[in-house]
Amino acid sequence: MTAFTALALQVETKAVNAAADPRGSILAAVERIGAQVGAATAWLGPELRLVVLPEYVLTGFPMRESFAEWRDRAALDPGGPEYRALAEIASRNEVFLCVNAYERDEHFPDLYFQASVILSPRGEVVLRYRRLHSMFTPSPYDVWDRYLEIYGIDGVLPVARTEIGNLAVLASEEILMPELARALALRGAEIFCHPTSEASSPALTPKAIARRARAVENLAYVVSANSGGLSGIAIPGDSTNGGSELIDYEGRALAQAGAGESLVAAAELDVTALRRARRRPGMGNLLSRVKTGLWAEEYARHDGEPPGGLAAGARDRAWFRARQAESIERLFGTG
Repeated sequence: MTAFTALALQVETKAVNAAADPRGSILAAVERIGAQVGAATAWLGPELRLVVLPEYVLTGFPMRESFAEWRDRAALDPGGPEYRALAEIASRNEVFLCVNAYERDEHFPDLYFQASVILSPRGEVVLRYRRLHSMFTPSPYDVWDRYLEIYGIDGVLPVARTEIGNLAVLASEEILMPELARALALRGAEIFCHPTSEASSPALTPKAIARRARAVENLAYVVSANSGGLSGIAIPGDSTNGGSELIDYEGRALAQAGAGESLVAAAELDVTALRRARRRPGMGNLLSRVKTGLWAEEYARHDGEPPGGLAAGARDRAWFRARQAESIERLFGTG
């Protein structure tokens, strides 16, 4: 395969924070997604092979809920009915489907993680990535030693090698973290799926700038799906609406969506052309010019956020703020 169509499917997010039947609301969201993926397949044709959904499209995000409340209300079981239904959507439409959701883990019963899962056209999970950078959500880094013991570093930084190319995920604000994208690219990632929920603007936002930077730095495609509106909570519904886009490995926007639910953000990705670019010597081949040894030594000199902060169990939101304040003090002092 030399080229295929990828879609950043812009779908409205219906928050379950106040839903009387949150599990029913989640399954209803899956059903709506199934109908829209089916319509997109019919509209865009059999060349459609990759569909990326927005961040936390099934549930919205926690506001003032405790860890236990949000885990019980919104977190999925990895083998649960929601994932089985999503796998059936991927299989029925013969696409790779990237979905972002909160999920439980039997090894960490007090916590939940924000996961991005890619399902294959065979209905199989080919990638499960748990978000590493989040202000208020637990991450593998917060239970680092135990997580590595169970899943290994390949489970922390997964890259799925598939017939359409090597896929990886950058969740939401993680597009702002160049180290994560670079690490995944060094592991072979060619296409970054970017489920996000963000304020869009006619001007370039920090995340829009970062999408272009990550693409150029790593000679990679970025498929970024934003919400098509938000309902069910007090935040204005258009706060996360529009701007889904596909960026090529030279930082060019291939397609962009306006506001509302939309399949406009779809374009052809040519992985063969990307691979030629990666094999071509020159100043623009930045990925091949990285001084990995130098930066590994320099990063080790600085005392940033320590791992394992939730090894003893769940904390409240105030703990996350306090941890960040401590990191700021260590890095920058009070001067």
